Amino acid sequence: MVLRVGLTGGIGSGKSTVAKIFEVLGIPVYYADIAAKKLMNENEGLRVAITKNFGEQAYTNNILDRKFISSIVFSDAAKLQQLNALVHPATKKEGEVWMEQQTSPYAIHEAALIFEAKVSDRLDHVIGVSSPIELRIKRAIERDKLSREEVVKRMDQQLDEELKMSKCDFVLVNDEQQLLIPQVLDLHEKLISLSKQKNDG
Repeated sequence: MVLRVGLTGGIGSGKSTVAKIFEVLGIPVYYADIAAKKLMNENEGLRVAITKNFGEQAYTNNILDRKFISSIVFSDAAKLQQLNALVHPATKKEGEVWMEQQTSPYAIHEAALIFEAKVSDRLDHVIGVSSPIELRIKRAIERDKLSREEVVKRMDQQLDEELKMSKCDFVLVNDEQQLLIPQVLDLHEKLISLSKQKNDG
């Protein structure tokens, strides 16, 4: 049985970079955010619910207008909650089906809101990626072409960094001071061994 491992971190923490290193090691990764975007475009029930809650403008030429949705949800916590309540169950369900199909010693479910969406309830272990706040802001501005204010707004919608890391079983530090790859390799060995224990037990 595959060991179910979550991977999380706040915006700009570098969790996608960590996920890519695991993939290089041959570990399959389910990217919840990518899956959610795909489901919002392809899942008929979800499309209907999003249109009903956010109006016809939610989709342009049958494609989700992410700019329009972002402008609403990141300035209104209730609307963000509403969107998450629609999207999370579908993504969670798909992630569980995906997990069942994996044959590697362990597989990773990568998601920003692993605790908030209660995905952690179905996992054996959770890895957190921690980065200093200023570095996270800088990365998010560069990557997503957002203003500092927009990044901070998004950070405010996520679980407090310290609290999030305290809930994780393992924490990788991505502060550009400590090398990341050796930390991942070390954890990879640990997880292989935990997977063995799970299956021998």
